[in-house]
Formats: sequence, structure tokens, C-alpha cells
Amino acid sequence: MRKITLWLVAIVITLGAAVYQRITGPTYPLHGKVEINNCQVKFKLLRSHDTTGDYQLSLPTCTPDLSGYILYKRYKTSDPWTKKPLINQNGQLLASLPAQPAAGKLAYRVILVSQNQQVSLSGDKDIIIRFKDPVPPFILIPHMLIMFLAMLFSTRAGIASLPREENPRRLALWTLGLLFLGGMILGSLVQYYAFGAFWTGFPFGYDLTDNKTLIALLAWAAAVIAGRGGRPARKWVLGASIIMLLVYFVPHSLFGSELKYE
Repeated sequence: MRKITLWLVAIVITLGAAVYQRITGPTYPLHGKVEINNCQVKFKLLRSHDTTGDYQLSLPTCTPDLSGYILYKRYKTSDPWTKKPLINQNGQLLASLPAQPAAGKLAYRVILVSQNQQVSLSGDKDIIIRFKDPVPPFILIPHMLIMFLAMLFSTRAGIASLPREENPRRLALWTLGLLFLGGMILGSLVQYYAFGAFWTGFPFGYDLTDNKTLIALLAWAAAVIAGRGGRPARKWVLGASIIMLLVYFVPHSLFGSELKYE
């Protein structure tokens, strides 16, 4: 019963870390609602899209008088802003952003207009959308599942390193194996399919997702080496588990692959 409880605690911590990492990342959609002339508009604006087609933006509207426009340009370029009107059609305001090459980004703003009022959905900030090539589900789904399991086993190993009656050695081995398979093998394949490169972290680049995976892997490799011969190596395991948890609290895709248009 005690072990079941500890696994449940590990699952709750892992789910919390995974959700936090996801919703704080720069590719998570921008959600919100604004009110203009007594018309409330709920919106969801994407910050990640496949290269296979234009991003079709759609906003619900409660009045035919509502209109607006979208401004966009290639990110980190001196391009002039392109302005496109929002088309009011069947209760929806519609517009599109042109697809970009893999890792290409667009900066955009959506402005609603009604009578003498104008409202920018993102305030005075640009929304950045990054385009990626599609990743086959048979690679993406196992990658996500195995990385979740790696975090789960890491958390459970950290908990097991605290009481003296439990040896975290086996959990540490499982964590290292799952992390290597999910992060270094499948993660590299995800990166290749999405952006055309297997690895863009140290020493070849600054991709934070790759770098934090590498840091976690090195921490767990050190913990496993410290525990060779069956030793519990509690301090090493606890340290690796904490590092893994901190890594998961870094927003996903931060400082990710980015096309240099020049």
C-alpha cells in the first residue's frame, strides 16, 4: 500500500511538471477574450503550425459590424508589415498566414475594429508563430510517452532515495534507459523530422530542449555510475531527480530551432 501511495505521489508531481512545461512554452496557443462594443470575442491564436499549409485563423463574432485586420512579417527581419483584412463570414472572422519553411517564424498581431474602437488581441506585443514539418505519429507518440515515463521514474527514484529501507538503484537504471531512448534517440528523430537536424544543442547550437535533455542525461549517468555494484548512491540519485524536475520546469521549446532568413 505504501509503494502504491508513493507511485501516486510521483504521478501527481510528474503530471504537474508536464502540464506546467507545456502551457508555459512559447509554442502553446495564446488564449483569451476581449470585449469590443458589447461584443465578447474568445480567441485561440496558434504559435506553432505545420509547413504543409497556411495557418487559417478563425475568430467567432457576435455582430456583423465587427471587422479587423491582421499584420504580419517574417520574424527578426526588416520586412515591412503586411496587412490583411479579417473577412466576416458566417459568424466567423477569417484570415490566413502564409506557411513558412521549417523553423521559419512569423510575427503577427490581430486587431479587431468596431465603429470607433480598435483592440489588439495581444496588446502591444507581437505573437510569434513557428512552422515545423510534420512528425510521424509512430515517432512523436512514443517520444512523448517515454519522456513522461522517464520523468515519472526519475521522480519515483528521488522519493526512493529518501528512506533507508528502499534502494533506488533499479529505478535509477530505468530512468537513465528511458531518458536515453526517449530524449536522445526518439527526441533526435522528432527534431530531424520537424526541423531537418538531429541535434541543435551543445556544442552545435543553443536549442534549450536539446541542452536540458543532455543535462538531465549526464546527471542520471553520474548517479548510475556512482551506484555501480548495487550501491544506493542516495545523494546522487536525489540530486539527479531534482535536476530532472528543474529541467521539466523549463518551458518546452524555449530557444528552439529558428530559421535565419538572411
